[in-house]
Amino acid sequence: MAFESLSDKLQNIFKKLKGKGRLSEADVKTALKEVKMALLEADVSFKVVKQFINSVTERAIGQDVMTSLTPGQMVIKIVNEEMVSLMGSETTELAMNPSSEITVIMMMGLQGAGKTTTAAKLAGKYKSKGRKPLLVACDIYRPAAIEQLQVNGEKQGVPVFAMGTNHKPVNIAKAALEHAQKNDCNLVIIDTAGRLHIDESMMEELVEIRDNIDIKQTVLVVDAMTGQDAVNVASVFEEKIGIDGVILTKMDSDTRGGAALSIRSVTGKPILYIGMGEKLSDLEQFYPDRMASRILGMGDVLTLIEKAEAAVDEEKAKEMEKKFKKAEFGFDDYLESMAQIRKMGGLEDVMNMIPGLGGQIKGAQMPDEKAIGRTEAIIYSMTPEERANPSLLNPSRKSRIAKGAGVNIAEVNRLVKQFEQSRKMMKQMSGMMSGKRSGGLFGKLKLPF
Repeated sequence: MAFESLSDKLQNIFKKLKGKGRLSEADVKTALKEVKMALLEADVSFKVVKQFINSVTERAIGQDVMTSLTPGQMVIKIVNEEMVSLMGSETTELAMNPSSEITVIMMMGLQGAGKTTTAAKLAGKYKSKGRKPLLVACDIYRPAAIEQLQVNGEKQGVPVFAMGTNHKPVNIAKAALEHAQKNDCNLVIIDTAGRLHIDESMMEELVEIRDNIDIKQTVLVVDAMTGQDAVNVASVFEEKIGIDGVILTKMDSDTRGGAALSIRSVTGKPILYIGMGEKLSDLEQFYPDRMASRILGMGDVLTLIEKAEAAVDEEKAKEMEKKFKKAEFGFDDYLESMAQIRKMGGLEDVMNMIPGLGGQIKGAQMPDEKAIGRTEAIIYSMTPEERANPSLLNPSRKSRIAKGAGVNIAEVNRLVKQFEQSRKMMKQMSGMMSGKRSGGLFGKLKLPF
């Protein structure tokens, strides 16, 4: 998971700060020296780190912090605010023409950054917002690039314009615009060619498209795993072509996170979206404040609620919350819970977004796909009556279920015990969390703890 190492280090530093009743200037400087090292190890630009630490230090050793009753918390608050500022403070949207006009977006980036997949993800995102997108295949060099765009376009329900590999990309783009006008498409997303490294021919091709097509936005797709190199690439593209925004891919991987923390400061260009997985739905709007909260281990409840709202039917959520309050939900509800958690990225991702829970799962044994598969097999080996009313599960029934699922009876007992504990916890939590939007946060999440 992105920032995991950086997040762990920062949380450990802040624990020491919070443990002190009063802070001396030396305490703050020692802590910030550790923060500096953690950021450099995360591959954040040295200039950016220096500027960041100077800004935090200037505020953190002020009189109102040092004399505060909770100086440790004040320092953390300052680090959070400066980190948000570093990443851009405000969320930036792609600029769009009115829906009656065509908006053209040119996607750029090096080969392997995930540009073609990201183009399809972006098309799906804007289709859901009411736009009528057209994907344009202008990568005529990479084997199977056109086919990849067509396959992903079909999955998203978005048309793809292609003319094969024997036409100049600028001519393909021109023809695509004519096609968009004839077919009432109001968003044209051009997937351009990438290279293994920046070269003159690639830049000339991009300049030719830019100079001959009325492009509204140029979007650079960079691989977050390349760290500081991603920032260097962005700087060159900005200088040669001009970029309006950046999409960071592979943010779900064990990336050090330096690109996300450096790119805005170095290039002056905002991060628009982050790719959080390989599925075509795994594209998240970039919110600097939410990202800072994740990095500092403070959770990200707003993104969690949005994911829940996208994954869970509103009426089902309300019905489930009623069951939670009465502790009446059964194993069928449990199965549905696991399905919804998968849709939202998995249990670990969900728990990391809940303030106070993320730190508790560090080093904990999270269930893998095999364990989840065994759980499902056990539940499917129950009769409908047993799934609806777990109190029916006596020893002989459990023995039959174990044989049907091909597991030891101890696993059945463990699942039943875990399920009963979940029911008790859900009854308590549904009351605590019911103030969060309609249906309640836990009503929406249906977490199978």
